[in-house]
Amino acid sequence: MRRNFLAMMIAAALPAGLCWAQLSAPAEWATHALNEYQVFPNVTYLVASNWEAKLDIYKRRDTTGPQPTMIFFHGGGWVQGSKEQSQMSLMPWLEMGWNVVNVEYRLGRVALAPAAVEDGLCALRWIATRAKDYDIDPSRLVTSGESAGGHLSLTTGMIPESAGLDRQCPGMPLPKVAAIVDWYGITDVAELLDGVNRKPYAVQWLASLPDREAIARRVSPLTYAREGLPPILMIQGDADPTVPYTQTLRLREALTKANVTNELVTIPGGKHGGFTPAERTMIYTRIRAFLAKNGLAKAL
Repeated sequence: MRRNFLAMMIAAALPAGLCWAQLSAPAEWATHALNEYQVFPNVTYLVASNWEAKLDIYKRRDTTGPQPTMIFFHGGGWVQGSKEQSQMSLMPWLEMGWNVVNVEYRLGRVALAPAAVEDGLCALRWIATRAKDYDIDPSRLVTSGESAGGHLSLTTGMIPESAGLDRQCPGMPLPKVAAIVDWYGITDVAELLDGVNRKPYAVQWLASLPDREAIARRVSPLTYAREGLPPILMIQGDADPTVPYTQTLRLREALTKANVTNELVTIPGGKHGGFTPAERTMIYTRIRAFLAKNGLAKAL
């Protein structure tokens, strides 16, 4: 069943008491977006661990034919969070005129690692399989996400079919992602299990699995840094207390060594998200330039 909950997102974004006769430019755009997008919420793309994994699709109404599409993963350390909490993070992509797919995945309470990574790959395959139904261009898919979602944006775009992490959903060959926009994602899961960088969320996701170190390496983007990957843009504050900034530096070094196009946007003094409006404006300017440079958007 179809519901249009973009209206609720927009209402939440507008200042209380805003007079409709005196809309700001962003608010005016938001009202037009109600007519420009059709929303398909809670579409099941996978059933695993006796649980239905769902996604929301935001499809342009005013275009025909395949459209560039961003696939988004929410954060929460793989053990909490929801796709609904990330709705406002989708707005800049809607403003750019992209189709958007907002993906949920199995959290740790449903299934431990590597379930979330498997779900990302299954969502990618499902999206490519159903591309014609939603005017999605499988050659212009960009993955993105924040924190654990940033990690999943990387694994979904970097892990090859030969790794065997897509076997929950056999089918057509996995499509190649056109680009990745990673917001402070984890790149070395094993480093977070013990030692000075030990993080409770990572320990909880791997729990007491007997082969947790091997699984951690298997789901770490650093394991898959190699030639032929899509362009990757990384965004992180250099004072991030939740995900070590050094992990992003290590990924950048590995990608550069493998001749993979990449860029790093560092927020001086930035923490784990919570960037200022000016910083976010700068970041999205860089994202648009990155997309344009790689043939996925018009130059500003």
